[in-house]
Amino acid sequence: MDTQALLDATRVGLAGLDVAPSTQQAALEHLQRWLEDPRFASYGSQIQALCDKAQWVTLLDGFYQDLPFGTGGRRGRVGIGPNRFNPWTFSASIQAHADWLRATRGEGPLMVVIGYDVRQFQDILGTYDPVIASPINGIRSRDFAEIAAEIYSAQEIRVVLPEADAFLSTPELSFAIRQLQADGGLVISASHNHPDDNGSKFYHAHGGQLVPPFDQELASHIGSVERIERMSLDRGQAAGLVRTLQADVHARYIETNLRIIQHSDVPLLDVVFTPLHGTADTTVAEVLTAAGVALTLEPSQCSHDGSFPTVPFRAPNPERPETLNIAIETAKSVNAKLVMGCDPDADRLGVAVEHRGEWVTLNGHEIAALVCHAALMNHPHQEPLVLTSEVTTTLVTRIAESYGAAVMDSLLVGFKYIGAALYGLERKGRFGPFEGDIDRFAVGVEESHGLLVTPDIRDKDAAGGALVLTVLASTEAQHGRSLVDTLAQLMHKHGVFYNHLGCAIMEGAQGRAHINAIMAGFRSTPPTHIDGHAVIETLDLQDPEGPRGVAVSDTDHSSRNMLCFELEGGRRLILRPSGTEPKAKIYVQTSAQPPPLLEGVTAVQAQLKTDAKRLTAAFIDTMLARVDINLPSWAHAISDHVSIDTKLQWANTLVPQLLEHIENDGDNAKVWLKTKLDANGRAQLSAGIDALILSMGFAHPRLSACFEPEAPKTEAP
Repeated sequence: MDTQALLDATRVGLAGLDVAPSTQQAALEHLQRWLEDPRFASYGSQIQALCDKAQWVTLLDGFYQDLPFGTGGRRGRVGIGPNRFNPWTFSASIQAHADWLRATRGEGPLMVVIGYDVRQFQDILGTYDPVIASPINGIRSRDFAEIAAEIYSAQEIRVVLPEADAFLSTPELSFAIRQLQADGGLVISASHNHPDDNGSKFYHAHGGQLVPPFDQELASHIGSVERIERMSLDRGQAAGLVRTLQADVHARYIETNLRIIQHSDVPLLDVVFTPLHGTADTTVAEVLTAAGVALTLEPSQCSHDGSFPTVPFRAPNPERPETLNIAIETAKSVNAKLVMGCDPDADRLGVAVEHRGEWVTLNGHEIAALVCHAALMNHPHQEPLVLTSEVTTTLVTRIAESYGAAVMDSLLVGFKYIGAALYGLERKGRFGPFEGDIDRFAVGVEESHGLLVTPDIRDKDAAGGALVLTVLASTEAQHGRSLVDTLAQLMHKHGVFYNHLGCAIMEGAQGRAHINAIMAGFRSTPPTHIDGHAVIETLDLQDPEGPRGVAVSDTDHSSRNMLCFELEGGRRLILRPSGTEPKAKIYVQTSAQPPPLLEGVTAVQAQLKTDAKRLTAAFIDTMLARVDINLPSWAHAISDHVSIDTKLQWANTLVPQLLEHIENDGDNAKVWLKTKLDANGRAQLSAGIDALILSMGFAHPRLSACFEPEAPKTEAP
């Protein structure tokens, strides 16, 4: 391999991309290091192959920066380069964590618990040459866990690992840290991301994720790592530095969740549960079964398979209604009335219920409101405490206040802030303006399907939430009501709300530059109107003169990268770039006073839903206009799984070609379309095809006859 020739070719290739020269130069400097440093020699052949195939966008995005330290750790696409998740970037994080633990907790005996999910890199997107060997080929979360164990052992830090053929979910890791009185923890998972992603997330001794300024301290250590020390796993085990997690910890985890409903004697509904090929069969499924639920595991999705082969878009995210579709069909066949599902690390919960003969999928705000209601119904404390985030529905606050609970509803996005609040109560007897002991805690909820109903765990846990919701649904069923009816009653009492999450995926270095430009533009020139509605107030959470004051660290500043717009008519819109994914998120809330009759709630919320979705589309258009992107209006109906670049490509190229195929060979048009979509690396695309076709239904009179897409699933009214 001629290093200079490769660098010269890459320099010419990058020059043709629409990115800043400084970004191109940063990528070239990192690339040169990876080509010349012997530590990266095993990656060289794949880099050469990317150059030979002129994969300049891939090379740019893999090398233009170091993989950022985001929400509690580093997460991203598995691949080659400093901006990819691979053995080197992962090892640097672990070495830094070991150094940080020694610096902050002293030279005495230390212990770390490691959890991980089912992921195995299979390069589904086809980025790399499958014939060329490299350190990332087929790498599993377990392999990363063993790398971490070797690095911690070399620092004489004891490590607790699951059995070699087992997994450990995120919530159970949090529980194990506390049970074993460990000094920290690590979970290896990309949560609900694409199968080609993975990540590492670090935990404090109290069982919660690192928050500012501690995560900044760790991030600074990562930047200074030059040498990584490792002790072989065999040596670590022989020296007693690596040991296996004992089964009694798992038993105590199950029992802790069961105690949440120990006074309930209501007959429990049958439940169909899907772990979406992840670890939740060991958490949610076991807890529900132990509680006496007649549980059916979705048979097609209970295998531990990190490629998530049966999940639409291979995106195992219970925030997406389509992830529960297969389990809903099973529920129909076994006459169950309740369906639940989890992401691969078992911390997010999705829920669908049968309501008057139709299946309704609940969103994260609705689940949060129901769990808050259920947790407060019989809470023993006179003034319980409810914790929730800035972007979660205001309905949670209204419900909590009706029970006389204290509410902290301005936490930043990320369940780690709920964990930090619990730590403050536990250690100091106060957090912010709230005082009292940890027993005040009733529930913590977040819009992204995150729930916590016990202070014995310090991260979101789908198992506790699933159990509380099953009891609530079963209680309501005794009175002929479903959870949809419960929501309607809550809104009739506290106000009607509709919350909608929109997003704009903008991938790569160019996408990140666009997101940064959009945020900067809105800060310098905020919109005065959105979709014709006047903006009453704009709040920048990074403003040092704002209510949150000066950021305590760079990570704190990054976590506060949010713009909040209060609009006339009870509308709220919050813009926030994701900390772990290449997307800008738009949180929209519309609201109204409750109608005179309970039966009127459905119609009011339907109107709020229409308003929220129109507001979201209009705001995305406003965002894109700030970076000179014009997206056709019909493209807003395409799934948010699809990036803005791909939507533009579909609009400008795919749709005209599709219409031509329909004219010339309508019978084979769907086969052609599937081939084209799969070429974009989007496997399991039936849902994507339906979204595309439904969005283009006006375009050609033969379109619906050719494709006959499935009707979209019903959402909660």
